[in-house]
Parts: sequence; structure tokens; C-alpha cells
Amino acid sequence: MKKILALLLAAMMTLSLAACGSDTGSTDEDSGDTAGQDTAEPSADDDFAYIQGNGSMKIGFTYFEPMNYMDDNGEFVGFETEFATAVCEKLGVEPEFVEINWDSKVMELESKNIDCIWNGMTITPELEEALTISDPYIKNYQVVVIRADNADTYTTTADLVGKTVEAEAGSAGETAISEDENLSQATYVSVTKQTDALLEVKTGAADAAVMDFVLANAMVGQGDYADLTVIPDLQLSVEEYGIGFRKDSTAAEKVNAAIQALIDDGTLNTLAEKYGLAELLLANQ
Repeated sequence: MKKILALLLAAMMTLSLAACGSDTGSTDEDSGDTAGQDTAEPSADDDFAYIQGNGSMKIGFTYFEPMNYMDDNGEFVGFETEFATAVCEKLGVEPEFVEINWDSKVMELESKNIDCIWNGMTITPELEEALTISDPYIKNYQVVVIRADNADTYTTTADLVGKTVEAEAGSAGETAISEDENLSQATYVSVTKQTDALLEVKTGAADAAVMDFVLANAMVGQGDYADLTVIPDLQLSVEEYGIGFRKDSTAAEKVNAAIQALIDDGTLNTLAEKYGLAELLLANQ
């Protein structure tokens, strides 16, 4: 009887261990799958797949007329706004516009708070090293904005030595100031947005502002900025706009193809004409 009981007990223990082993194996496998789904980040090569999976492309921007701005009816419009929307339609994803601090644009991109920087971004060697950038599409240059009543006082950058000059932090305007022999001797103040620099010049808090011709052409000398002007015949640098993506992102290649399709069917030129940019569109050069 003792032998029979011992055999039965051994058999029961074997079955119990086998069951536990089976449950543990199943749990490990399930946990491994779940962890893979929840924590695995797509590689850079899968960046477009990552965007497709979300169903939207998060587009980093700052308010910058005529690129991205609110019109008199309170609608979000602009060349880049409509341009990005048309590209997203070609790619089968929804555009999601996210306002960013321009000085932190690369950090916003790398943290995946946004998927691209699409807001009149000047292509620079530093950005080309840090990001993957689309084909350029707009020509631009930096200009100096002053109050119209100072038009006879400030005619060259030499007249601004020792004066207060402003530009958007992290912008091409900021770089132009540092690289100009005369402007680098001015008192430089950085601001969050280019429009902030316009207001500072208008109120007299600053003597001049350095900014994109694209923006100055759309705003200076009219409306709230009718009392401002651009120093004529003064181009501090000639540059090109591109769209910034995470390094080695496949999204750039997809966007380039969509842009070319919009060039071929005339859509991009129509948008450029609508916002007064046709002469700067590289496809028209």
C-alpha cells in the first residue's frame, strides 16, 4: 500500500510540475510579445511606417506669414499649411500641425513630439548633419527691417553698429547677424518669433530686425506694420528652404516624391502664386 501511495504521489507531483512549466512558458512568451509591441521603437528605416501607423504626420511650425498663420476669419492658412496638407493627402495620412519653439526644433523632432519641421526652414550645414532634409523648394534671403522714419539714417549694416538688432532665436537671421562684420558689433537680442522682432522695431524697443525676406515681404509696409520698411538692395545671405526629418528617415524620400507630383501637376505653383511666392519657387527658377 505504501508503495502504491508513493507512486501516486510521485505521479501527481510530476503532473503538477509539468503544468507549472507549461504556464510559465506561456507567460514568458506572452510577456515577451507584449513588451515588444509596447516598448520597441521603430528604427529610422521604418520612420515612414511609424508615421503611417499613427495615421498622421505631426508637422512642427511657428506662426510665420505667409507660411503658417491665422487669417482675418480665424482660419489656419498659409503656403506651408496648404503645401503640407496636399503632400499628406498624396501620402494617405492626415496633417497634424504642432506649434513649436523654433530654437528647440531639432529636439522636438528627435523626441517624436513632431515628425517633421515644415515652416520655412533654412537649410544649413549644421541642420544637414543633424537631420535628413527634403529637396529644397523655395529660395529666400535675409533682410533688415527698420522703422520707415529711419530710412535715411540706416542705409547699410555699418549704420547699425552699436544699435539694438533682433532676430528669432535659432534662425538664419541670427546667423546672418553673427556673420556680418557690422551687425556682429550691434547689441543683439534674440526673440521667440520673427513677428516679435517686428513688434520690437515698431515700438522702438529695437532699432532693426533681421529676418526672412519671405516674411518681411508679406508683412512689412502694410497693415499693423505700415510704418516699417526694409533697407533696400541689402541681401545678407541667399538660402533655400527644406523640410526637416529625423536622421535617415524614409519619410523624406516619400515626401520628395509627393512634392515632385505636385510640381508636375501644377498644384505647387498655384499655391505659390496664391501666397506671392511664385518668383521664389525653385521649380520656376
